Amino acid sequence: MTDTREYIQEHSSELVDLIKTLCRIPAPSNKEEKRAAFVREWFKKQCGPVDVYIDEALNVVCRVNYSPGAFVSVFMAHTDTVFPDLAPFEPEERDGRLYCPGVGDDTANLALLMLAARYVLTRKIPSEEGVLFVANAGEEGLGNLKGCRKLMEEYAGRVKQLVSFDGRLGNLVNRAVGSRRYRVRLAAQGGHSFSCFGNTNAIHLLSKLIADLYSVTPPSCPGGPTTYNVGSVTGGTSVNTIAETAEMLYEYRSTDREGLAFMEREFREAVERHRAAAKSLEVEFLGERPCTGDLDPIAQGALEQKAEDLIRAVIGKDPEKHAASTDCNIPLSQGIPAISLGGYYGEGAHRRDEFIELASLPKGFELVLGLILRCMEG
Repeated sequence: MTDTREYIQEHSSELVDLIKTLCRIPAPSNKEEKRAAFVREWFKKQCGPVDVYIDEALNVVCRVNYSPGAFVSVFMAHTDTVFPDLAPFEPEERDGRLYCPGVGDDTANLALLMLAARYVLTRKIPSEEGVLFVANAGEEGLGNLKGCRKLMEEYAGRVKQLVSFDGRLGNLVNRAVGSRRYRVRLAAQGGHSFSCFGNTNAIHLLSKLIADLYSVTPPSCPGGPTTYNVGSVTGGTSVNTIAETAEMLYEYRSTDREGLAFMEREFREAVERHRAAAKSLEVEFLGERPCTGDLDPIAQGALEQKAEDLIRAVIGKDPEKHAASTDCNIPLSQGIPAISLGGYYGEGAHRRDEFIELASLPKGFELVLGLILRCMEG
């Protein structure tokens, strides 16, 4: 423990510098190539001879004590951000805070994972089974958890447990919020607003479908709440044109598989009720995130307990346990023990005024490194 505390103190400034460096490397979902390349080279330069590669999904995977066919524990943080910008951001430090889009979600946690991994690698920490340190792609939005999906496919049947470092200090995600997402495109007759008055209007027809969807009463499921949302509506040409096309983005979420199945039926039935009125109606499936499957409560409880004990020791209070949509959705849906937790205090995730509290990083460092070492003990 003394050695880890010295390591944390000695590298606190380096941690901040690494966060700033990562912030300057654009990484929108599905365009994480530059940040992935930096992380891979960092491992090679900082950790000596290492087994590290970038896979087809743009995950950076660093393998420790790895044997083909053997079980592995996975520790990951995602490289992508919600922001589409391909120009570099410039982080700004002021009043004890570091401001930058994506600085917390998930850049700070990624930097913490990288420095914790270097500790394990350079000190040759033993473990009962193999370890994967993963800077994964595609966690946000329409990234559709592509990185974690790919990883779980590649190591199918061999993942003992998975820890995702994502979010703020004190949070502990232990259940998955599942979701399905769609784009609905609708076409109508359209025409001039005066000479063609009476022709069908795509925006009007789409609004009727939306009203129908919003009349649905979500089911009460034992696993938790079910929700839905129309998040974007576009269409039409001008104020004096009857809209010929319109589209929307729709999703529903639930912590319960029955809730997801119920909402799928309601969505499909609503679409069919409105199909005849439209010139055409297309439904495009954009992605899904599964919710929790059949878990071994003893194995899941043991992993959660390690995190709970350490969070309590580091921040002096009990963790806030809750369900969320994270990379853990994939292993949890497969019955593999998984949790997600973060290593900083801050605000503004998914906003351009996002910031982290720099003074919180040592505690986050202690938590991330400490949990990795405890999990490696078995």
